[in-house]
Amino acid sequence: MPVNPESAAVHGADEAARRCAWAQHAPPDYRQYHDQEWGRPVADDRRLFEKLCLEGFQSGLSWLTILRKREAFRTAFAGFEIDAVARYGAADVDRLLANPGIVRHRGKIEAAIGNARRAAALRERHGSLAAWIWRFEPDAASRPRHLSAEVLRGLTTSPESIAMSRELKRAGWAFVGPTTMYAFMQSMGLVNDHLEGCCVREAVQAEIDAFVRPR
Repeated sequence: MPVNPESAAVHGADEAARRCAWAQHAPPDYRQYHDQEWGRPVADDRRLFEKLCLEGFQSGLSWLTILRKREAFRTAFAGFEIDAVARYGAADVDRLLANPGIVRHRGKIEAAIGNARRAAALRERHGSLAAWIWRFEPDAASRPRHLSAEVLRGLTTSPESIAMSRELKRAGWAFVGPTTMYAFMQSMGLVNDHLEGCCVREAVQAEIDAFVRPR
């Protein structure tokens, strides 16, 4: 979910904290996601695969819709354990299509299952899904020195998200376009797109700086 760049970091409801504009008037669960998850680096294969799947399910919907269904998705998709989802078959597709707690879209469901099989193949070749994904982390020198709202307007994709999308599509993945992959990179900490002045930007950057990249 690339952030809405229409304004820079703004005061939170308590006027004590400033947050990215998209979290300013957000419901508590959305604000918690901004403060505690969005942009913090992740090396766990299950969480990375989960986010890849949920980004696909978000297509055409809001992230808040998906966030509020996340626990139902986790239950329906075996906690997004790659091997478990890779074993899903036609009966599982029918089961998922009958589940009112998730997004019941056959193409997205089948894509998540197919992507699990391809994630397992990537893991086999590279040791972990995380090791493959973090190859696409942008070099710090290529990132904007000052992340203003104006700068962020042009960051819906990047050369790295385009390259990641291209390689995934070549391997048979679905719902992994360049914009989707940039949103994934934003949320999983490959880039820090919290705006200047956001109350968690420095803490997120400290986590990224200290993060041990999977190899």
